Amino acid sequence: MTRNLSITLGLLLVLALAFGVFAVVRSVTGGGPAEAERVSAETLVREDSHYLDEVEGADVTIVEFLDFECPACGQMYPVMEDVREEYDGQVNFVVRYFPLPGHVNAEASAAAAEAASRQDAFEEMYQKLFETQEEWSGASEPTPEVFVDYAEEIGLDREQFLEDMNDPAILERVNADIPDGTEAGVEGTPTIFVNGRLMSSMPTEKQLSDVIDEELEAAQEEGGEE
Repeated sequence: MTRNLSITLGLLLVLALAFGVFAVVRSVTGGGPAEAERVSAETLVREDSHYLDEVEGADVTIVEFLDFECPACGQMYPVMEDVREEYDGQVNFVVRYFPLPGHVNAEASAAAAEAASRQDAFEEMYQKLFETQEEWSGASEPTPEVFVDYAEEIGLDREQFLEDMNDPAILERVNADIPDGTEAGVEGTPTIFVNGRLMSSMPTEKQLSDVIDEELEAAQEEGGEE
């Protein structure tokens, strides 16, 4: 092997190792999305956005754009519930609708959650939809009657729920979240933001906790300096 070839191969090896280290660091920290410019709170949370948890003076707000029929959202659901429990009383959790066109019941399930909110039962329907997702997802045509049965099971007034499900304003409200999601860079579901920081796709409980802890610590330090 010539001296020049040895040098060239050595340089390539150094570059490869450097790139590998960068890739690992990016993977561990969440990479570009988490470190990029934050999405504004005004885009992520509106006056009529639904809170699963709302804590007065909370320093951290988690926003999830979701599709109730999305299998990945169904897989993310228990993770989000665990994080909610871990940070109970410390963090805001906000749900935004982002029904995907490939899912037949995406709009109908979101409409069910919105109709339930008119009877102050958004969280109950949110949980019911994910806990029963395998029963109604993947249908060849919409099955809104299934959601009426769920409404009754969680104690809602059936006639009122039916009336609300058929109210055009319900679907308008569901679809009103989509432009904000698009502006925030949402391309699929679930898409999760922590204080405007875009998380990697399908973050683990630890990845979410790490970022939440960073944000809580930063807020505490900032408060201590004032």
